[in-house]
Amino acid sequence: MKRTIFVALVICLSFMAVGYAESFPDALVQKMMGLKADAEAKKDMPAAIEGLPIVNSEEANKLFKNKAIFLDNRIKAQFDTEKIAGAQWFFCDTLIKDPSLASALDKSKEYVVYCNGVLCWRSPAVGLMLKHLGFAKVYWYRDGLPDWKKLSFPTE
Repeated sequence: MKRTIFVALVICLSFMAVGYAESFPDALVQKMMGLKADAEAKKDMPAAIEGLPIVNSEEANKLFKNKAIFLDNRIKAQFDTEKIAGAQWFFCDTLIKDPSLASALDKSKEYVVYCNGVLCWRSPAVGLMLKHLGFAKVYWYRDGLPDWKKLSFPTE
């Protein structure tokens, strides 16, 4: 009997935790879905997004040398094939569904988000979500991995 009550209590608390998970405001979700629609239409991502600083290759490399954390926002198979040296996989689609995943990151650190270049919507979306969650030092490497490789910067 006690075991049944305990299991029921654990299940109830689990559902309550899911119900209280923070979600993103509708305006932010709409902005991200607009980026996704542009990517699906093969349109370049915006040259600027309010509140999300963009870094070029030189600035990204300087941040890399200064030990900023690079977050690869591409699908896992792409990440496993090749990434910027030392990058961490931080998947956009999962963060949209569960913002609490960002709690694994340190808000005092510098982050560079990147994906497959100007046609990829995931890195600007992750940048916007992290900014919304209170991360102050987030930079979008708009040109992403293709540019990094073209310049022979370190990959693994």
